[in-house]
Amino acid sequence: MDRLRAMQLFVEVVERGSLTAAAEHLQMSRAMASRHLEALEQWLGARLLQRSTRRLSLTEAGTQALSSCRQMVALADETLLAAGNHQQTVQGQLRVSASASFAQGPLAPAVVDFLRQHPQTRIEVLVQERAVNLVEDRIDLALRISNQLDPQLIARRLTWCRSAICAAPAYLAAQGQPQSPADLMDHACMAHQLYSPDAWRLQRGGERVVASLPQIRLSANDSVTLLRAALAGGGIALLPTYLAGPFLASGELQRVLPEHEPECLGLHAVYTSRRYQPALLRSFIDFLAQRFDAELPFWDVGAN
Repeated sequence: MDRLRAMQLFVEVVERGSLTAAAEHLQMSRAMASRHLEALEQWLGARLLQRSTRRLSLTEAGTQALSSCRQMVALADETLLAAGNHQQTVQGQLRVSASASFAQGPLAPAVVDFLRQHPQTRIEVLVQERAVNLVEDRIDLALRISNQLDPQLIARRLTWCRSAICAAPAYLAAQGQPQSPADLMDHACMAHQLYSPDAWRLQRGGERVVASLPQIRLSANDSVTLLRAALAGGGIALLPTYLAGPFLASGELQRVLPEHEPECLGLHAVYTSRRYQPALLRSFIDFLAQRFDAELPFWDVGAN
């Protein structure tokens, strides 16, 4: 038995909550995964997991063994890097969660470029607006735009996500240009149900302003829907610049209250464990960090 491989499998089963999911991630059959787990239990002389038709749970011996197995797997990974084996082939499958707007915006071309560089990899993008449970949903990496993250998860900020208040020129010609946040009360505003359901947090110089939105004519849980509605002249929307940037540049959208800066949110790569990080996950996160830039992402370069 490859004991290190068996320990790696055991750690993956616990992290992903499923033997099948762990086997898929490690690219082995479920039968082979079962044999590895049974051999590890036989070698340790104790049952590590309680198996039922619905779930797996750690035994007392499994709880004690888990920490040591994680350390062994992490040490092996660190040793490989320390030996200078940076040219190892990045391979395997990665499940990535992101919002619809970010997936359809900067993420999709980034994934294509990464796959070109690493032909032995596969990436599955799950478009979900809600904050998924990484373990239950078997997510390797979640891309989250927020300044409030689960402290139990590991997060690396990749860049900043800026927003712009904007509307179509036809709407502004008909309804007038707001001169202050208070003027928004007289306009048809469109809001994201998760991020800005009833107010926009703005800043002008060092002064913070909360702009209430009493007339929400349209709300959606997806920024792409709000973008299309704004382009159709439906009202004023707060949109991420990675999505609205090209339309602001072309003049199809115009900034509203440009002297007021909406709250800046961090774009984070979120995952479950720092101790054991597969080469594929580490490479993809590094790739995104380099592509987006920590302070000024490419979609904000030259923004008006």
